[in-house]
Amino acid sequence: MISVRNCASLVLSDLLQQQPLSEGKVRLAWTTAVGTSLARVTTVSLRSDGTLFVQASDNHWRLETVRIVPVVRKRLASLLGKGVVKSITVTNRGMGSHA
Repeated sequence: MISVRNCASLVLSDLLQQQPLSEGKVRLAWTTAVGTSLARVTTVSLRSDGTLFVQASDNHWRLETVRIVPVVRKRLASLLGKGVVKSITVTNRGMGSHA
């Protein structure tokens, strides 16, 4: 038996991977991967080289985002497909951190 949560995640993953890559698709995958609270205080964009740029609203949220990058990377691979996001860069107001 598959739990409802796992079933929904599997269906969403299948649906997202079938769609062409777009800003909306990346934002939806980001929100699904990190949750609505973190998604509200971050913006994301995916470059053609596979770098996901994340801008946090302040240093607190930048640090929280950096802390969960390993988990988020796995979730994004499941949602967008393996190899779509090759690296994640997290910044806020001119500060940077590579993960």
